Amino acid sequence: MHHEQATSLYAFIRQLTTAVSTALLYSLDHEQVQRLCTGAAQNLALALGDEPGLSLLVIDDELVAWDRPVETSMYVNRFCQALKMRGIGHLRLLREVTPQELRQMVRLLSKPPLPNDEIRSSEHIRFGRVEVRQSEDSSGASAEDAGRRKIRSLADVPLEELSTFMEIYEEARGNKKLNVSGISEIVGCFINAFKQVADPILALAPLRALDEYTFTHSTNVCILNLAQAMSLGIDGALLHDIGIAAMLHDIGKLYVPEEILTKPGKLDDSEWDMIKQHPLRGAQRLLDTPGVPRLAVITAYEHHLKYNLTGYPRVQEGWQQNLCSLMTTISDVFDALRTKRAYRESMEFATISAIMQDLSGTDLHPLLTRNFLQIISRLSDAVSSASPEPDTSTPPLSTPEQGTP
Repeated sequence: MHHEQATSLYAFIRQLTTAVSTALLYSLDHEQVQRLCTGAAQNLALALGDEPGLSLLVIDDELVAWDRPVETSMYVNRFCQALKMRGIGHLRLLREVTPQELRQMVRLLSKPPLPNDEIRSSEHIRFGRVEVRQSEDSSGASAEDAGRRKIRSLADVPLEELSTFMEIYEEARGNKKLNVSGISEIVGCFINAFKQVADPILALAPLRALDEYTFTHSTNVCILNLAQAMSLGIDGALLHDIGIAAMLHDIGKLYVPEEILTKPGKLDDSEWDMIKQHPLRGAQRLLDTPGVPRLAVITAYEHHLKYNLTGYPRVQEGWQQNLCSLMTTISDVFDALRTKRAYRESMEFATISAIMQDLSGTDLHPLLTRNFLQIISRLSDAVSSASPEPDTSTPPLSTPEQGTP
């Protein structure tokens, strides 16, 4: 494999994965999808060189081409995830692949996988499965069983991922490259946590309320967004993008001095103007960062818009907010109210619920708010019935009475 072939293969994967994201965000008929599929077909031809075809294998979480692992990146990871979710372990791409065939592949990868869903190959794109036999250890347990034993406690996940996210955030604060791949891995960890418990609603229980508000707020909003999205039946690549968008929604606060973010008193006009700039600054930063889903750019820009289109930044009349932005605003408001801040204590759930119901229809989307409060209510009931003795170290809903950290 020559360097030029590897570069062209990566461009093919990037364009195809971006086409899937675009189809999810807009539609399969969007002109951007067609343009990306045309570019992907051209890059595939360059990657093939004189070869009649190329076989791609998905083994564990790695993509293998020309008998070598493809260098990992956010696009490669998402491509592997999309294939694995549909049970595809082997992909054979022949030289004559057309943009229309790639568009049909985008259709396959952008729709939620269904039980017994038949995956059909086309003339120049062949799908297959790869079976990897698991060796047994001395106790007779398979490697798969051993892997299950290594699954971390759900309550440990947010705190572990928080430290990783803090490192990524600090690097970004120092004007270094934003580690999008690391963010993607954190979101994948959260999604797996939701899917590993008997009652997915309990995945919300480890929400944190520590002093590092900017960091914990982003991870909390991510978890709350995933809960909302999954309750609406959203899965796959779109669910992953919603999580990434939530993790990065406040990235613009990197440009706001810490003393303003933590100021206990009222902000003056110049300080408030700086705060109101953070959605635009964040969207611009994400737009200039390779590998960031466009959904994250939109969400960073819109997350302080209210349902009635007041708030900031100002937008034109008739502006259509994205679903992810609407969910992020709800998660943002909830976590801000439930977390102890420099200028006030945290609030009880009953108080937060009353406030959010009052904001419903003006600041917050009414139907999404009702769904969200039902989710949180279920969580409160589930935790109460599962844990007679309150655990003040990781309270599901932080209130002064529960001993907020």
